[in-house]
Amino acid sequence: MPASELSIPTESALSAAHELPMTIIKPASGWAALNLREIWDYRDLLITLATRDLKIRYKQTVLGVLWVILQQFVSVIIFAIIFGVFAQLPSDGLPHAVFINTGFLCWNLFNGVTSRVANSMLGNSNLISKVYFPRLLIPLAGVLSVLIDFIITAGVTAVFLVYFRIPLTPNILALPFFMLLTILIATGMGLVLATLNVQYRDFVYAMPFMLQVLFYASPIIFPSSMVIDKLNTTLAQNGSASLFGFLYTLNPVVGLVEGFRWSLLGTSSLTPTMVALDIFFAIALFAFGAAVFRRFERRFVDVI
Repeated sequence: MPASELSIPTESALSAAHELPMTIIKPASGWAALNLREIWDYRDLLITLATRDLKIRYKQTVLGVLWVILQQFVSVIIFAIIFGVFAQLPSDGLPHAVFINTGFLCWNLFNGVTSRVANSMLGNSNLISKVYFPRLLIPLAGVLSVLIDFIITAGVTAVFLVYFRIPLTPNILALPFFMLLTILIATGMGLVLATLNVQYRDFVYAMPFMLQVLFYASPIIFPSSMVIDKLNTTLAQNGSASLFGFLYTLNPVVGLVEGFRWSLLGTSSLTPTMVALDIFFAIALFAFGAAVFRRFERRFVDVI
């Protein structure tokens, strides 16, 4: 280029450039705190990611979101026939279809949030390496998409309640509280698994198995009272029943499922100990999961 065409910045132009707002992006060091302000600033991107997740899952499907309803409805009917009619498991005096459906409603929320958050980083590896944004938005977007599915499947619960003529009680006001506990516990577990999935791909294969074990260890198809009564009968002679009963409630899903049943059906085996433990698990697991995620998120781009 000829020297006459060179454009040399003037002193006023340089001064104006220095006055422009500048954002310096630095990797988090150590155990960084959760930056809620930054997440709020990127809320539009959060909604966009959640919407994209829904569109990808139901793209080119004839039934679309109706698949979510069919999966829960068919699963409830099959489990009600197998464990209610043939196995004759107790259901706290409630119709087996309603009893099991309420357990599925809670479990699908817990399982959906945990799985979606745990697999979120690997599923968005290309996006992570291209542009900066708070990495926590990706798992949180997965939580929002699962909430949409939850709202849809709640319609199945409403159908069962109307069909079996089970009226709602004032306990229904506690349902958002147990939903929040479920989301916090599942998100905390999912964030830990998401970090481990990036570092060690073994967890991609181990996680479905672990969730399946947790499903059958939780009172989805049977009431907690059956387990506690069995422990009382078997272990009362050596005084260990109360100890094993407490250990059983250390499974956070136990209190969550019983909380859903208490809210929707008006009766369950819910105890104050279960509620207190779930509140503790919700705060502790979410805080720990967020701290672990923030601690290792600066390595995600290099490892993925």
